[in-house]
Amino acid sequence: MRAVLFVIIIAIVAVVAALATGFLNIRQLRGGERAQVSASGNGVTAGGAPPAFEVQTGSVKVGTTDAHVRVKVPKLQVMRPGNEAEATANNSM
Repeated sequence: MRAVLFVIIIAIVAVVAALATGFLNIRQLRGGERAQVSASGNGVTAGGAPPAFEVQTGSVKVGTTDAHVRVKVPKLQVMRPGNEAEATANNSM
C-alpha cells in the first residue's frame, strides 16, 4: 500500500513539475455538458458531451557530442594480508 501511495505521489509531482516548467501545456477547448437521461418504453437514452482538451508536450532530444575533457578515475589498490600498516594508512583517506 505504501508503494502504491509513493508512486501516486511521484506521478503527481512529475505532472506539476511538467506544468510548471512549460514542458506540458493543457488547454480546454470545449466545456462539458451535463448528461440528460430520459427513459421511455423503447429504452434509456443519455445525452451530454464530455469536455475536450488539447494537450501539447515538449520533446527531449538525446544525442552525443565529441568532448575532450580529463576525468579523474578512482584508483583501487589491493593490499595483501601482512601489510596492515599500509592498509590502515590507505583507509584513513
